[in-house]
Amino acid sequence: MKLFWSLCLCLCLLMTLGSPAIAAEPNSYTAEEIQAIAELRQQAFMASRTGQYEAAEDYWTQLLEFLPDEAAIWSNRGLIRASQYHLDDAIADYTRAITLAPDAADPYLNRGAAYEVKQEWDAAIADYNHVLDLDPEEAGALNNRGNAEAGLGDWAAAIADYRKAADLDSDFALARVNYGLALYQAGDTQESLRTLRSVVRRYPNFPDARAALTAGLWAAGQRGEAESQWVAVSGLDQRYKDMEWVRTIRRWPPTMADALEQFLTLEG
Repeated sequence: MKLFWSLCLCLCLLMTLGSPAIAAEPNSYTAEEIQAIAELRQQAFMASRTGQYEAAEDYWTQLLEFLPDEAAIWSNRGLIRASQYHLDDAIADYTRAITLAPDAADPYLNRGAAYEVKQEWDAAIADYNHVLDLDPEEAGALNNRGNAEAGLGDWAAAIADYRKAADLDSDFALARVNYGLALYQAGDTQESLRTLRSVVRRYPNFPDARAALTAGLWAAGQRGEAESQWVAVSGLDQRYKDMEWVRTIRRWPPTMADALEQFLTLEG
């Protein structure tokens, strides 16, 4: 996986919160309570989307006091808890959301990402499988299942899922980079470099693709082009100089991470 990236992907998937409970029981709430719910909902989404996670968690919790049977609220609070790495609490929220809405895909996708961070690969795959049972063309679930398969060292399965995710969504650059990284780990260096070059051409400001291309080119002896790619990376994202981040947060496959570390060592 890419632990960090799976969470980022899921943060784009806050469940839409309607007001079915209020509509179903219009006499259950006073006008003041209905207004309070509307304001809390707006505040919760705003805080979630702007990274104010402690405030967002508080707003979602207050909403649950009004609407304890709303699966979307449980899932969204879980997402905010996961963003703070309160993983067991997040998983409990997702599980409650799944109980309330067993046919909704987002809580399974989000819970799978939390299991990934805990490196509970089989549990993550089970949740992604359920998402794909609901929607076989859910590119995010395919990408994330690839991450979990990579965590298990099943590179053939990861390659297949990354490729399908990228083919289903031509704008899903992360899945295409993951495909290139997995190919490199599996020993198909030529196809890996071809894939990474194509991503860099289409998304020249995507540092992950450029950093991976740097490492692959350097290992292949194409030193000048590797150095040129690295100049661009350095101007986009300094984290790729930190091998601890690359290996444990971004979680590149070992072979590509080793190649980048060799490049950084010799360059330094």
